[in-house]
Amino acid sequence: MNLNEPIRAHRVGQAVGNYRWTICAMLFFATTVNYLDRQVLSLLAPQLSTQFGWSNSDYANIAAVFQFVYAISMLFAGRFVDRIGTKAAYVVAIAIWSTGAIMHAFAVPMGEGIAAVSGAIGLAVIPVSIAGFMLSRAVLAIGEAGNFPIAIKATAEYFPKKERSLATGIFNSGANVGAILAPICVPLIAGLWGWEAAFMVIGMLGFVWVAVWAALYEKPEQQKRLSADELAYIRSDQTVQPFAPVPAGAVDKKVSWFKLLTYRQTWAFAFGKFMTDGVWWFFLFWLPTYLSAQYGMKGADIVMPLAVLYSMTMVGSIGGGWFPSYFMARGDAPYDGRMKAMLVIALFPLVVLLAQPLGYIGFWVPVLLIGVGASAHQAWSCNIFTTVSDMFPQKTVASVVGIGGMAGGLGGVVMTKIGGWVFDYYKSVNDIHTGYMIMFAICALAYLVAWSVMKTLVPRHKEITDL
Repeated sequence: MNLNEPIRAHRVGQAVGNYRWTICAMLFFATTVNYLDRQVLSLLAPQLSTQFGWSNSDYANIAAVFQFVYAISMLFAGRFVDRIGTKAAYVVAIAIWSTGAIMHAFAVPMGEGIAAVSGAIGLAVIPVSIAGFMLSRAVLAIGEAGNFPIAIKATAEYFPKKERSLATGIFNSGANVGAILAPICVPLIAGLWGWEAAFMVIGMLGFVWVAVWAALYEKPEQQKRLSADELAYIRSDQTVQPFAPVPAGAVDKKVSWFKLLTYRQTWAFAFGKFMTDGVWWFFLFWLPTYLSAQYGMKGADIVMPLAVLYSMTMVGSIGGGWFPSYFMARGDAPYDGRMKAMLVIALFPLVVLLAQPLGYIGFWVPVLLIGVGASAHQAWSCNIFTTVSDMFPQKTVASVVGIGGMAGGLGGVVMTKIGGWVFDYYKSVNDIHTGYMIMFAICALAYLVAWSVMKTLVPRHKEITDL
């Protein structure tokens, strides 16, 4: 087959097939399930805090366990994905995280078991409920750490560079759909059957998705549902490497983490994730508590504000994925167009600075302003992920995403711990308003700091071809 023929056909407007968008839809649903599972705890936090007597710091410690284990697991998840492949890695990851999600329903008996073992060997005993939820969050984190390295690798396999940020924006919007559905489903399920059922019912969704994924996904070269024209289009803007015959039985050489860390591109991605992922974690874990603390909202009261807020973030995710193409259409290379888009996006979170000063008007003001900031985060996220596949060869994409994901997870731990300390302190002096103002200021400024450092480390695009 002459690969130039399908490429020319596309250039004159003829169809090349769209199976790649079926894969994108699968990634979207996986990410939706991912965020449904992790959101359940934050929505039940006010109820569970009352039931089990948790302080803000107790809740922050439970959330921080998830983030810390997620961060460490991201590093290994990337290497795991590159080693066993996209299809098998997703099956393993979702099976683990769905199991972890269901384990939350049994947090109390698990905590009692942990307490018994700890007491028997003379260790300090963590309160039963906290210990059980920490263990459940750790298992959830191990599995969920695989989602984004796998999804970014699948996107690199199935999309040309010019479409990757849009595809990433679409599947990344699954996070927003999950965050919208969770406040609708979780209080309803918890109200009908108890909080344990909320974890169990939502946790089972992942096992349904795995069956569909196993039936639909293969590598593009092995995918019978993918036309030759579409495969040629997917490969149309890849860097052509000099051909060298591969000896029979030879195995691709694995690239070490230490080698990847010698590239400034890796550090730019990792720093950008460290500075900004914590903002999203903060919104995800603390918004229900914020609405409860500032406006006395409980249970079903927070459904509509959170649904509106996360609906806004869908616009940011998909629009942010499209935005770099505006600059590319005017002649910018993919990386240059992406960085210009990310600079504009980094300005939008500044409106979060107004959330507390204008919050006296009513809760809709901070909800909408935070919605703009969260929407900007999703636009930023789909672009920062795609910078990896812009610069690194496919065989290392998941590993680099894993390194950056670890940095982002650690940034989330820092933000969560700072939030717990700040809120407990200002609650003790009866000034929780100031505590939220401090945290919102950090969220607002993080993106400009991240962009400035990333641009300094990688001032212009340089694709890596020596790995």
